[in-house]
This record gives sequence, C-alpha cells and structure tokens, in this order.
Amino acid sequence: MRVIAKKILREFWEEHAETEEQLKTWYKEASKALWNNPTDIKNEYAKSSILKGGRVVFDICGNKYRLVVDINYERQWVFIRFIGTHSDYDKIDANTI
Repeated sequence: MRVIAKKILREFWEEHAETEEQLKTWYKEASKALWNNPTDIKNEYAKSSILKGGRVVFDICGNKYRLVVDINYERQWVFIRFIGTHSDYDKIDANTI
C-alpha cells in the first residue's frame, strides 16, 4: 500500500511522543501490506473498525488515540484522514472527515 501523508503522522508523534513507535510500526506495516478488502485488514488488525466507503479506524496506544484512514483497495492507496485522541475522535464523523 502507498500511505499518503506520512508527514501528518510525524507531526503528531512530535507532539505526542508516546505514539511515535506505534505509528512508525503501523506505517511500516501498512506500506508493505497488500490489502485487497476489509477482511485482509481485520486479519492483521483484529481491533480495527471497518466503516463504510473504505474508511478504517485503527486503535493506537491501547485505544488512547485513533487513526482514521481512507483506503482505495484497487489503487493500493491509504489516505490518512485523522489522527487524534480518543476524545477528539468522539467529536468527529469518521465517515466524512
């Protein structure tokens, strides 16, 4: 998969140092992944939440933070749509952000 906007992750871990290792690991794994459908993601990340329209929510640091991505399975692109605290996540609509 081609992960679009690593800069967003980097800027986030610079402000929230405890997320750096986990976000780097997620980025590395996602970049090497070949996800063809939501089932492929659930097989690797059982606690991820699959939303409509190619959106997926990943728990970061034991669900303290949330990462929302939009996936184009055909083109193998992952677009980072949101990264924030769980309470920040509760204030957004992950389906439209």
